Amino acid sequence: MPDSIDHHIKSIQPKLQLLLKKYALLEKENMHIKNENENYNSREKELMIKIITLEQQVNILKASTGTLDGNEKINFEKDINRYIRNLDKCIAMLNK
Repeated sequence: MPDSIDHHIKSIQPKLQLLLKKYALLEKENMHIKNENENYNSREKELMIKIITLEQQVNILKASTGTLDGNEKINFEKDINRYIRNLDKCIAMLNK
């Protein structure tokens, strides 16, 4: 009976070692994928900011040339008004 148990333990031990190695590799791969995901998310945010900036520049150029259509003009005026309100809030905070 004890030989049987020892035999089972010895047969399980290499399998357990292999499982631990695979687990370590998967954990390392998971960390690598998480880092890549973080980098992609960061890059996406940078690109979204760039897109917004470029869209604002296009609107400013259109406004300066007078080629805004009805909806673009309304949206542009809303943006300008929002910027003015934010500036007014900042000025009010500075005056306190």
